[in-house]
Amino acid sequence: MTDFITSLNDSYWGVVVWILVAAGVYFGIRTIVVQIRLLPHMFGAVTEPPSQDDDVLAQGAAAHAGEKGTKAPDKSISPFKAFTISAASRVGTGNVAGVAVAITLGGPGAVFWMWMIAILGGATAFIEATLAQLYKTRDYAANAYRGGPAYYMTRGLNAKWLAVIFGVVITITFGFINNALQTNSIVSSVATSVDSDTTTMKVVIGVAVALLTAMIVFGGVQRIASFTQIFVPFMAIAYILLGLLVIGMNISEIPAVIGDIIGGALGFKEFAGATVGAAFMNGMRRGLFSNEAGQGSAPNAAGTAAASHPCKQGLVQTLGVYFDTLIVCSVTAFIILLSNPTFGTDVEGAKLTQDSMAAQVGDWGTHAVTLILFFLAFSSVIGN
Repeated sequence: MTDFITSLNDSYWGVVVWILVAAGVYFGIRTIVVQIRLLPHMFGAVTEPPSQDDDVLAQGAAAHAGEKGTKAPDKSISPFKAFTISAASRVGTGNVAGVAVAITLGGPGAVFWMWMIAILGGATAFIEATLAQLYKTRDYAANAYRGGPAYYMTRGLNAKWLAVIFGVVITITFGFINNALQTNSIVSSVATSVDSDTTTMKVVIGVAVALLTAMIVFGGVQRIASFTQIFVPFMAIAYILLGLLVIGMNISEIPAVIGDIIGGALGFKEFAGATVGAAFMNGMRRGLFSNEAGQGSAPNAAGTAAASHPCKQGLVQTLGVYFDTLIVCSVTAFIILLSNPTFGTDVEGAKLTQDSMAAQVGDWGTHAVTLILFFLAFSSVIGN
């Protein structure tokens, strides 16, 4: 079964990665490289309070649905809260375990291609979040907004059949598969930290995560947003500070690490059999898994915000892609690469990051990564 899934997955990625790259290039050209050109405006957009005007719903397809009004829903959330929900979904096991997998399979060059897919994906994230805002709808029962790809497929493309397929697929993918991956990383990191891998421990952690998730998600989007706006920035900043500590301890080696990343990506060097192609494919795969640009997941969070203009929420979500990959993923990459790992051997996930941190700062680094990974992965479960 593993061999079958692996072969199917390799064939799938041989096609989809080029579609994603093409989409990023196309959207970048059509928006005149909005993901770079309007970078300063992203920070202003993310700090805006919830808009009280309902002008957005008086435009386009929303107007045809008779959804005009003068005031936003009472329970609408701010662009920043929508940012933290989508960041919760993005920033998780992919940033800690996924980067480790990419490096062990593709060498340091994989990190370069993760950066590239983030910059390209910034344009894609801008488009999908802007569309989510433009075609969002009012949920009168919940007194809030909701939106996302299913809504703009229905109202923008008049393709309800496609929206139904999307809705079913994303529910299975993020409701079950993705959350299972996040929880598995929590279990794996705890097992490394306490040096125990028993079935009892796995069951206890699984039940605990399920109960904690239920307590938050059944409180609706406001409770989810209240949780994510506190824990996501706090744990991400804690992880970034740990990474800066490691970088500071090895500051003289940073130029060499950057040289290894660029050299491994562009073919100047090869590391333990990790070819340029392996670096490219693994960097692209893990980059998408981490930042989710083009997957259609983050727009569901973007569609809940009361933004003063659709494009502003697009800029907020582009900033989320950069925060996820260019900052958090880079922290993991430098922690690992500064510990001189072996490339092209067995695939390693969170354990490699934990071992690399422990090699730099001592055994407490293992437990610190476990704690941070728990909150990042758990927040991804909540966001999903």
